[in-house]
Amino acid sequence: MKPLIEAEIIHFLKQNVEPIPDSNFGLGFRASVTFTDGTFLPCVIFRKSEKTVDLAIRRFKEEQSNKSIFSNKSKGFGYREIVKNFVTKGNCINIDDIANVTKSRFEMPLEVYKKVEGETAMGWTVFIAEFVDGRKLSFGTRWNWQFFDLPEGFNFSEIKNIISGCYLSKENEIVPHKSLLDFQKDMEKFQTINREKPFFECYIDNL
Repeated sequence: MKPLIEAEIIHFLKQNVEPIPDSNFGLGFRASVTFTDGTFLPCVIFRKSEKTVDLAIRRFKEEQSNKSIFSNKSKGFGYREIVKNFVTKGNCINIDDIANVTKSRFEMPLEVYKKVEGETAMGWTVFIAEFVDGRKLSFGTRWNWQFFDLPEGFNFSEIKNIISGCYLSKENEIVPHKSLLDFQKDMEKFQTINREKPFFECYIDNL
């Protein structure tokens, strides 16, 4: 398969994808990607590189000048760790390898995010989505909100209500979160919790 030209990718994203804001990294456009060799990636975020580069430069300067909040503990090793974090962490793809871009079925609409009432516990957010046909699913994440697993036969556009801080029992009853200890103890009593999905990033400066 031939690679798409940059303008084609940008046109598709701007015409078909709802951008999501990110104070650290800027607007992101979520999609699925097929490579020129046929490899399919269901979860990819496209964004400009500007804010990521600015963040890296700022963090490098903070570490070099001992102004970072970790400088007293890092004893000079913080700078190397920050550089390593920016250049070796994360999943990044090359725009020249992309043959096709489509909408991702794992992309939860921004309006749904806004209905979730913050973290359920430190580092853990759980909620129930109720669909227009009356069916319900549980969702949970430790951090990432960009993509969520979604069983076949469901569509995020058909969510009509969000119940924050609750699980679904195997009897389809709504169970409020009490504590992480109780959650771990009672996990077998709950329905499957659809979790956040890993994703790749692709930078397009003209986006």
